[in-house]
Amino acid sequence: MRPRTVLPGILLLALSGGCAGTEPSVMEEAPTTWTVPAKYGFTLASDCGERALIGRFQVTVVDDKVVKSVGLDDAARRALMLRIADLVPTLKQLEEEAETARREGAAVVEVERDLSDAHPTKIVIDHSLSAVDDESCYTIEDYTIGLTQAPSPTPAR
Repeated sequence: MRPRTVLPGILLLALSGGCAGTEPSVMEEAPTTWTVPAKYGFTLASDCGERALIGRFQVTVVDDKVVKSVGLDDAARRALMLRIADLVPTLKQLEEEAETARREGAAVVEVERDLSDAHPTKIVIDHSLSAVDDESCYTIEDYTIGLTQAPSPTPAR
């Protein structure tokens, strides 16, 4: 090899190395910590397992308490008719459920997070692969931070 032929190649390689890593990564990881806002809303789809919390719910949370939940399908409306206290969880409660399952050695605990603020977007828990209907599957959609006004409380009947 002749030095004149190799030298420009080495120089080009050295100069282009200074630009390496400046492009944003397409496969970015979501932040792992979510800061719970004072007011937020979301749609919760709970669709596996044998339990009362099944269906699609529109949820409003203020100061880490569910202040309003609306059943968006027949299963959710039936679940709400049971009038079980705290049936519909906040996102923080869903995260705590996943963390408890992980500590207790559940076979599957998966938490997917939003890339912008790390709120959970999907949670799957299966305590035992050999058991039937012990799963919890949640999909979180339509997440919005802040409400223009606090929703009116559900009237007592």
